[in-house]
Amino acid sequence: MTVRRIMGIETEYGISVPGDPLANPMFLSGQVVSVYAAAHGIRSNQSSWDYAYEDPLRDARGWQMSRADAEDSQLTDSEDPSLANVVLPNGARYYVDHAHPEYSSPEVTTPLDAVVWDRAGDAIALESVRLLADRPDHQQVNLYKNNTDGKGQSYGAHENYLMPRRTPFPEIVRHLIPFFVTRQVICGAGRVGLGVDSRTPGYQISQRADFFETEVGLETTLKRPIINTRDEPHAVADRFRRLHVIIGDANQLDVATLLKLGTTSLVLGMIETGHLDEPLSIRRPVGALQAVSHDPSLTAKLELLDGREMTALDVQWAYLEAARTWLDSRADDPTPEATEQVMSLWEDVLTRLGRDVMSCAADLDWVAKLQLLEGYRNRDGLAWDDHRLAAIDIQWADVRPEKGLAHRLQERGRTRRLVSAEQVKAAQALPPEDTRAWFRGTCVRRFAPNIFSASWDSVVFDVPGHASLQRVPILEPERGTRAQVGDLLDQSSDVRALLAGLAAPE
Repeated sequence: MTVRRIMGIETEYGISVPGDPLANPMFLSGQVVSVYAAAHGIRSNQSSWDYAYEDPLRDARGWQMSRADAEDSQLTDSEDPSLANVVLPNGARYYVDHAHPEYSSPEVTTPLDAVVWDRAGDAIALESVRLLADRPDHQQVNLYKNNTDGKGQSYGAHENYLMPRRTPFPEIVRHLIPFFVTRQVICGAGRVGLGVDSRTPGYQISQRADFFETEVGLETTLKRPIINTRDEPHAVADRFRRLHVIIGDANQLDVATLLKLGTTSLVLGMIETGHLDEPLSIRRPVGALQAVSHDPSLTAKLELLDGREMTALDVQWAYLEAARTWLDSRADDPTPEATEQVMSLWEDVLTRLGRDVMSCAADLDWVAKLQLLEGYRNRDGLAWDDHRLAAIDIQWADVRPEKGLAHRLQERGRTRRLVSAEQVKAAQALPPEDTRAWFRGTCVRRFAPNIFSASWDSVVFDVPGHASLQRVPILEPERGTRAQVGDLLDQSSDVRALLAGLAAPE
């Protein structure tokens, strides 16, 4: 494996009602999800989530947390019937998570596909907002693709990567911490204000960095760790683990999203094959994470355990050079064009960041936002603690093209697009063809009245004439593809024919 692997993105959207700070976010988030599901023929009692194989308290370090010791936010395997939770025809999950609407993309195999189906989530969020706005008796709801409200609350943009279980988890931790501490220079989303409540004036690279408190841990909303240890593979458990990454920002620019997923996949590949030797171990990683975020000049020195000092760019260059050596020694890349795209953009961005940060404004969220804010500051003489800059920061992330400042830059051709509007529109309706998402999403589209529930690793059918529900496990993420089951799905006139075809010997 090189850049190719099973991966995906989960995005929690900020939600508000203009002029009503006391509006109930859980109720509103449910309305956001439900209105979209209803518009696409998915009733609230159909295509709900199957929690049978969920196990959010299993720790990759070899133990199980008791439910009595867990925070309520960790119990993601408990269904709340009052909250909307649906599976979409594109294979994604759309639901209410911690008082936010969340879009969890279907599984993909390349970073570019991750960009496509992540942007499909933005299109779904936008359609949800517009559907609610068309209701004359409903409050105006706004959604924001960001990670903090600027008042002390943070919400996630998580990534997921499938890995072989044979890879020792301590090796993953050792090599990923320096990478994640510094990765923000290429995929940070930018933020006005320092500290969890943005009280200290300034601008920083990452939306999320100030909210992290420890190096390794199971939590996701409290005591947030750089490396999350949740061991919930959503696949064959003795063969796979799912690396759940909670430290990333929600990106709007294609290049930043592609590099976030692509560089991480490359580093994981090097860890899996034992290519990386001694890690660039950083002293006090949590403090270093925040020091990097608070330094848009990219000149801050990080102290390594061996006594050396390196900038975040230096560390990223070290990983890039290691990746180049690793790739030169391999001849088994199933997607060489995808790998070359990531490597080329990674090198190009690091080179330009080292010469002139602002030269990356078309590619990196935090630089594009900083350039925009500096324009306002220079024009109106604004200090970093001016409330107008905080408002601009929020408006940057508005999902509505006529309001969101990131969208306006894109419409003016000031950001680089890697995928087309036509690809995004198709991905809003259809699942990826080369993962099990194809089976899940196509079943939702073709047989919605007969689907009782679904999850990443199963689809449960309510079949007329059967006394019990019929669960079809899909524990192999690269099975259930269009090439494998597309003809069967096309030829099955009803769910009975589909199940008979699945049961037939190959």
